[in-house]
Amino acid sequence: MSSAPPTGAPPHPVRLVVTDDLLRRRSTVLFRLLLALPHLVWVGLFGVAAFTLAFVVWLAVLFERRAPGTLHRFLASYVRYSAHLTAYLTLAASPYPGFTGSGAYPIDIEIDPPARQGRLGAGFRLLLALPALLLAATLGGSPALGAWSSIALVLGAGGLASAVGLLGWFACLARGRMPRGMRDAAAYTIGYGAQTAAYAFLLTDRYPDADPGRAEPRPELPPHPVAIGVRDDLGRPRLVVAFRLLLTIPHLLWLALWGVPAAIAAVLAWALALALGRVPLLLHRFLAAYVRACTHVGAFLYVVGRPFPGFVGREGSYPIDLMIAGPARQERLGVLARLLLAVPALILSSAYGGVLFVVAVLAWFAALATGRMPEGIRDLGAASLRYQAQVLAYLFLLTPRYPNSSPALEGRRPEPVATREEEGLGGPPPVDAPPSLGYGPSNAMR
Repeated sequence: MSSAPPTGAPPHPVRLVVTDDLLRRRSTVLFRLLLALPHLVWVGLFGVAAFTLAFVVWLAVLFERRAPGTLHRFLASYVRYSAHLTAYLTLAASPYPGFTGSGAYPIDIEIDPPARQGRLGAGFRLLLALPALLLAATLGGSPALGAWSSIALVLGAGGLASAVGLLGWFACLARGRMPRGMRDAAAYTIGYGAQTAAYAFLLTDRYPDADPGRAEPRPELPPHPVAIGVRDDLGRPRLVVAFRLLLTIPHLLWLALWGVPAAIAAVLAWALALALGRVPLLLHRFLAAYVRACTHVGAFLYVVGRPFPGFVGREGSYPIDLMIAGPARQERLGVLARLLLAVPALILSSAYGGVLFVVAVLAWFAALATGRMPEGIRDLGAASLRYQAQVLAYLFLLTPRYPNSSPALEGRRPEPVATREEEGLGGPPPVDAPPSLGYGPSNAMR
């Protein structure tokens, strides 16, 4: 994988800190929107003041090359408050948030103190921020939109964050816990939105980092039978990028033709899995090759991968590759109800598809301008393709494991439950975090 930051790379001035324990009280989940109504009013008023003062900060940076400390702290509090509220609305966190953004919260944002900034970058900040604002709006966890961001979440127009909030609401009511992958997906949208807001408000001159693995501590990522491998060098020939859609047409026609026998094979695999409790190896290989070919073509179409893909879906033949484990025994009840069970994953897959489209648009312009693919955008595209491949593999009965909705390409291996119980922890292990460098304690809510 290539999502790890380079050795010695400075941390981003705006950092996501996750200390949530995944537990949710059903009573507060049931009435979450009603409880959030005072915040939805307050975030609008807070936003008016923040946007007004952001103009003053813009003038100050143009003349002094640094935001005044008092205004910086006010805008940082607004960014943190918006992040807390978004976490509460999307069920990424459980406690009722405060109204000032100054207290600790399970999904928190650390923001460094004011630093010198370039006048030219400050002068054209809104223009430079447009790509990040587009991606943040698609993710749906952006505090940069102030009250409109929260209203979008309530109305279900917030992309990935809204899908996570909707599905998480049902999951929390049923289990009293937020699925870890969904929580991590919501936290990622919130973290990227906070970086976008901080950049637009001139709290930092560092551009938002779209890498889906940036969080403190690193998210847990358990092994999955359908995994993605990234061996891409980020180079993109401009001519191939310019005519990418045209070049993909033969593959799209081929996949459409291949999809007919693949659908027949999936029905046959379903019948045999009901009878045998397992998909035969020959059918498994055929369907796995189809899923892998879809991922290769998708990577090329969305500029996530560089070379022209092959037509057979062979493992190891493409830099953005899919590794699918062999046939495993499956419960017949899960096989019988597979299509019904896959409905939540299909909803989330559609949201990831929207993210993938924006990734392609931004990557297309970036690659034409620089001849390279931004690494964070590439990794986000790879994570979106992985989730869609896991959903397709689950539908085709290539695995009984449900798709993992976390966007992280790399993460910590989960600690065995037995070890936690032996140590008397009874839950997720505590994680040491570095001391706070800015406005938000890194060890909050531990």
